[in-house]
Amino acid sequence: MTHAPPFRRRAARWAAPLFVALFLGPSTLRAQTPDVEAWRADAQRLIEAATAEHAAYDRLAELVDRFGHRFSGSVALENAIDWILDEMQADGLENVRGEAVMVPHWVRGEESLRMVLPRPLDLPMLGLGGSVGTGEAGIRAEVMVVGSFDELEARAAEAAGRIVLFNVPFTNYGQTVQYRVNGAVAAARAGAVASLIRSVGPFGMQTPHTGGMRYEEGVPPIPHAAITMEHALMLQRMVDRGERVELELHMDARTLPDAPSRNVVAEIRGSERPEEVVVLGGHIDSWDVGQGAMDDGGGSVAAWEAVRLMKALGLRPRRTVRVVLWTNEENGLRGGNAYRDQHLDEVANHVLAIETDSGVFSPLGFGFTGSDAAFDIVSAIGRLLEPIGAGRITRGGGGADIGPLMREGVPGMGLQVDGSRYFWYHHTEADTIDKLDPDEMARCVAALAVMAYVVADLPDALPR
Repeated sequence: MTHAPPFRRRAARWAAPLFVALFLGPSTLRAQTPDVEAWRADAQRLIEAATAEHAAYDRLAELVDRFGHRFSGSVALENAIDWILDEMQADGLENVRGEAVMVPHWVRGEESLRMVLPRPLDLPMLGLGGSVGTGEAGIRAEVMVVGSFDELEARAAEAAGRIVLFNVPFTNYGQTVQYRVNGAVAAARAGAVASLIRSVGPFGMQTPHTGGMRYEEGVPPIPHAAITMEHALMLQRMVDRGERVELELHMDARTLPDAPSRNVVAEIRGSERPEEVVVLGGHIDSWDVGQGAMDDGGGSVAAWEAVRLMKALGLRPRRTVRVVLWTNEENGLRGGNAYRDQHLDEVANHVLAIETDSGVFSPLGFGFTGSDAAFDIVSAIGRLLEPIGAGRITRGGGGADIGPLMREGVPGMGLQVDGSRYFWYHHTEADTIDKLDPDEMARCVAALAVMAYVVADLPDALPR
């Protein structure tokens, strides 16, 4: 296939907007939705290059097999970042660098949970990130099972000296995760000596899910851990039958001083307006279980590959496209906040921020948060992604790491994928590379590449 020279393609893209500018004035020009067909050929090149092979999947497999999970404060995370920086340099990306961030350093240590009455049974568990430990002696106590915060409050007189188990069925992540985040505070207020949650997910195969939690000043910190869906249901049945259930919990968890880490940054500098930036990325840290392939190694590598493809195809847009792999999303969001703070003088020139942190499953499109005029423009760009089924643009989108930028007024966008299996594996030992499909990941790369490239190459920045 032959392609028109870049200057001719660019001239064609300018023709209609220039006519509008001359005869209707600049204010009308800004409100115009561009004719995205001008970018159809470049979009198709990006799609074909992304889907012709499994480069992103292969690179992700090497990352997670070589370094494993990448928890904040760990040697594995910093070694992975060193490797990524070297690989980005070899890819020929520009301004490759690590930007310093201090991150929390929580260490799980040895941990176990055992039912001692009415029969001995080892129960799979995972301490929740930030939890205190039990001390060497551990904690042995009768379990009290509740199905909600309201039930705990109504039965608070029964909780003193017990281990409270929140056996809460998964409805959606936003609702159910409240028991992981706030369960220890609620249980401690009622006098419990430790708290457990039924893992936050709709499906289990004896896989406990970890994740972040919090304490509150003035409320005693108690150990907080997750057990499997299967065992939460079993303990519920036992208690409902009137059996006395006693558990013994041991956790060596501790929090160390903050540790140095880095956000990974690389660019394709813009040809005309390099000071204006389209940023896209994911978070390179993960929890300390599994491989962090789905959450969010896949999103990080997909964004990286999207920018690498632009470089490989010689597509240099008007504005800078910057890939950022944020550190410490999982248990602190220090990377997202540090990026905002370190680039505060550039925030006004950030045209769009794109995040992918829902797994690199089959892409459906993007959710967008921004002005009506900008929504019309990105919706038009979405038409270029219809050939791979990723053209749906909906209201409301973003991500945790770009949240600090969005609060400064930067339009935000999140890649939307088929999420039907995401919470099966989320924050578990089962988050491994085999859960991902190479073709689906390739289509995620294509969607990210086309959206970022076209927005970066528009004659005018997205209106805020």
